[in-house]
Amino acid sequence: MNLFAREHTANTLLSRLGRLDQVAGSTLLTESEGPGRGMRRIAVRCGELTLDVHPDRALDIGAFSFRGVPMAWTSPSGLVAPWNRDSSPMGWLRAFPGGLVSTCGLDAFGSPSEDDGEEYPLHGRAGTLQADHVGHDGRWTDDGDYEIVVSGRVRQARLFGEHLELRREIRCRLGTGEVSIDDVVTNLGAGAQPHMILYHVNLGWPLLDEGATLRIPSAEVLPRDADARAGMAEWDTFAAPTHPFPEQVFRHRLPDNPGEVRAVLTNPRLGLSLSLAFDSAELPHLFQWKMLGSGTYVLGLEPANSPVIEGRATARKAGALPVLEPGESRHYRLTFRPSAV
Repeated sequence: MNLFAREHTANTLLSRLGRLDQVAGSTLLTESEGPGRGMRRIAVRCGELTLDVHPDRALDIGAFSFRGVPMAWTSPSGLVAPWNRDSSPMGWLRAFPGGLVSTCGLDAFGSPSEDDGEEYPLHGRAGTLQADHVGHDGRWTDDGDYEIVVSGRVRQARLFGEHLELRREIRCRLGTGEVSIDDVVTNLGAGAQPHMILYHVNLGWPLLDEGATLRIPSAEVLPRDADARAGMAEWDTFAAPTHPFPEQVFRHRLPDNPGEVRAVLTNPRLGLSLSLAFDSAELPHLFQWKMLGSGTYVLGLEPANSPVIEGRATARKAGALPVLEPGESRHYRLTFRPSAV
């Protein structure tokens, strides 16, 4: 394993440490102040990587740093405990923490809508669900590497409604600079269940800055609206924050042959990049949220299982509403890799 510019075996690494916690470990904490008071947080140290996992927000990843450089964007609201959320259709905006990954779903994402007599809020309810059976630990693998694993289970269910389960494992292998999220969503209900999921990946300053560039192997880039059309020529480059800045959303049509898709944001000034990889057979659609406003300076990369971001009702009308049969499961995997360039 390559750690702090040096190759190590397990023995050479351990010979330099009193405890492995010096370079790799996880700690369960509880927030003590503000609107996030009472929330659990798992702080992970994995060599040159540090990250926070939030069990009370669907085991989403919040802060994420590489070599001391923060890469994830934090929203103005910061951490808001699920029990303090605003339940209005647009209330998601008042409790959206940003962070590396915010899960949207599990039965709807995108704009608020009414479908089949049910109200669905902006980006669904997944991000306010609390995990149980939460575990965090480190272990040596059979091939001599050390990895930290955080895991748990999230249920989205109601009487006479959906009964969906999300099982999540987050892995960080020491010395690789890689973090992966493995999700399995299962329909535990007796009937077929619509299932929409979108991973809201939020990248911010200083990785996102003037001169940074975005690379996505798209077959085609399509603007969502007039504001995005005005920015089509610069969808992959970034300027300094301005006010006002109308948000721009682009739809990336992925290559027809399913396989790994890798989106990479690179900052030449810092000499750093962050890649997001996923399988287009699992998540065949990708949205890009470009928001360069003063105080709201963020790039969103959003792999999804439906091409419709205007809400569940619109997805149904377009014939693009994914469905899970009783007992059926879907697997999703995201891999993040920060690196020097």
